[in-house]
Amino acid sequence: MATAVPRFEEWLSFQQVGRLSSEFADPEGFARQRVGAYERFRHLEIEPNPLYRGYGYFTNVDLAGIDPTTTGSPVRLPPSIEGSVRIIHDVSGTRVEIPEELRKGGVRVLSLSEVWGSGATGVETFLRGTEEPTDRLSALATALLNRGYRLEIPDHFPLPVRVQELCLLSTRKEALSVRRSVRVGEGAQLLATEEVYSTESPVGGQRLYASSTDLDLADYAKTVFLTVHAPDLEAVSVYRRSATTGTESRLGWMWNGLGGYRVKMRNHTRLTGRGSVVEDFQTFYGAKDQSYDSSFDLTHIATDTHGTSITRGVFTDQARGMSRGLVRIEPDARKTVALISEHAMLLSRGARSDTIPILEILCRDVKATHSTSVAPVDPEKVFYLESRGISTSDAIRMIGEGFLANVYDRAPVAGLREILYPSLQARWDGVDILWKDGQYPALPRLDVTGTDAAPDWRFDSKLR
Repeated sequence: MATAVPRFEEWLSFQQVGRLSSEFADPEGFARQRVGAYERFRHLEIEPNPLYRGYGYFTNVDLAGIDPTTTGSPVRLPPSIEGSVRIIHDVSGTRVEIPEELRKGGVRVLSLSEVWGSGATGVETFLRGTEEPTDRLSALATALLNRGYRLEIPDHFPLPVRVQELCLLSTRKEALSVRRSVRVGEGAQLLATEEVYSTESPVGGQRLYASSTDLDLADYAKTVFLTVHAPDLEAVSVYRRSATTGTESRLGWMWNGLGGYRVKMRNHTRLTGRGSVVEDFQTFYGAKDQSYDSSFDLTHIATDTHGTSITRGVFTDQARGMSRGLVRIEPDARKTVALISEHAMLLSRGARSDTIPILEILCRDVKATHSTSVAPVDPEKVFYLESRGISTSDAIRMIGEGFLANVYDRAPVAGLREILYPSLQARWDGVDILWKDGQYPALPRLDVTGTDAAPDWRFDSKLR
C-alpha cells in the first residue's frame, strides 16, 4: 500500500467541536469530555501500541474536511419489520419507531437530545462504561458524537424485543458518530441488529462512521447483537463495544465485515455474573485495499463462566487483516471455560493477515484453549473440486464461502448463512452493497435458535 502523509490538523478544528457541542446542547460534563477528546485526537497516535505500528493497517486515511453538522433530507426506507423497534441514523438526524405494544409495556428509547435533557443521573447512565480514548480515531469518534440513544427493557418483560438500527451514509465528507447505551432487564430477551450501508460510492473524499455500544445485561437476560458492516469503500470506521453480564445471562456478539475502507474495532466484555455465557463471532471479507483491525478482550471475573471467540477472515488482492484476542481469567473465576479461535485464508500473494491470540490465566481451576492459522487455500481441496468439473475460480470461491459459513452456522440466529449470502456474493463479485430504492439490503425478520455446538443457547420463544 502506498502511504500518504496524514493531515490531522485538517480533519477537525476546535471551532467545529464547539459548534457541535452547542448544536446538541451538551450537558456540562460531556461538553468537557468532548473537548478533552479533541485534545487527545490532536496528540495521540492512530495505533498506540508501538509493536503494531509497522503493520500499515491505517495507511492513506485522510478525513480532511469531514463535517459532523451536515444536514439533508431523510434517506428513503423500506417498510419496517412488524412488531420491531426501528432506529434510523442518517444525514437528517435520528428517527425512532417503536410499536405501541412495546411502549405500553415499558420499553423506552430515548434519543440523544432526550438523554441530555434527562438530568444528571440519566446522562451518567448513558455515558457509563466510557473509557478515555487511547488512540487518535477513538478520540475523534468521541469528539464528533452526533447521534445516539438509550434503550431500556424492563425486568421480566414478557415479549422478545427486536431492534433494527439502520446507519445510512448518503453525502460526501459525512461523519456519523453513534453511541448506544442498552440495558436488558432481568429475564428479558433482545435481538438487536446494527446495519451500516451507503446510498452511493462518493468520489473525492473519505467519510467517517463511528460506533460505540454499551450493553448492561441483568440476571438471566438473553441478548444477541448482530452488526452488518457494509458501507462504501471510502468509509473509515471505528467500533467500540463493551458489555457486562449478570448471573446466568447469555450474550452473543456477531460482527460481519463486508465493506468499508479502513475498520478499527475494539470489543471488551466482562463476565461479571456467575454462570454467564458470552459468544463473540466475527467474519471479514477483504478485497482491493481494504483493511480490518480487530481486537477483543473477554475478561472472566465470576465463577462458572463460558467465553468463546471465533474469528475468520478471507482476504484477496491487497487486503489486510489483523485479529488480536485476549482472554483474561481473574483469580476468583473458577470453573471458567474459554476458547479463542482465529483463522484467516489468503487468496492472493498481496493479501496479508495477522492473528494474535493471548491467554492470561490467573486461576488454576479453568479450561482455556486457543487455535490460530493464516494460510492460502488448500490446493488439495481445489484439485478435488476441479476433478468434479468445477473451475478453479469457482472452487476457490466455494472453499472461501464455506470457510466463513462455519461461523455463520454457529451463530445463534436461524439461517444466518442464507441471510448474509447475497451481500457476501456481491462483495465477492466486486459489487458495492448500496442502499437504493427498491433494492434495500436491510436484514429481514430474524429468529434466535439453538445450535448443535451449543444446544442450551435458545430463547424460550421465537423473536417476532
